[in-house]
Amino acid sequence: MGKSKRREFLKNACAPVVLGVLGIPLIQACSKDDNSVIASASDSKVNISVTIDLNESDFSSLREVGGWFNYTAKNLLLVRVSESIIRAFDNSCPHQGSRNSWSYSNNTFRCSTHGNEFSNSCNSALRCYNSSLSGNILTISN
Repeated sequence: MGKSKRREFLKNACAPVVLGVLGIPLIQACSKDDNSVIASASDSKVNISVTIDLNESDFSSLREVGGWFNYTAKNLLLVRVSESIIRAFDNSCPHQGSRNSWSYSNNTFRCSTHGNEFSNSCNSALRCYNSSLSGNILTISN
């Protein structure tokens, strides 16, 4: 390809294609627990009101401190952080929205889609919902 054809191509090519061909990243992918994550559908305000009876067998993992559950039917990640506190988070990974690829250990959720990690505090990049525990009844709202 001659210089003039190359110039014409670069002049008319879409900027993202050119930048991609040159290896210049447009967006930093696979970010960890920080504020530079890609916006997802979970960024819009979603009204949530969920009541869970922890006596139900599906939620048995939440009976012990450190237990967690990916409640995909309601798009929630639930983790018991103490005898009296269960935290609830949106289970959409802020990076690319994956909901079903979660694991949990050492107070950290990990999305296995790209290895992103988020703490179980309400200060992480995961959307945290209000939750209250009364006996074995967990109520989640925003």
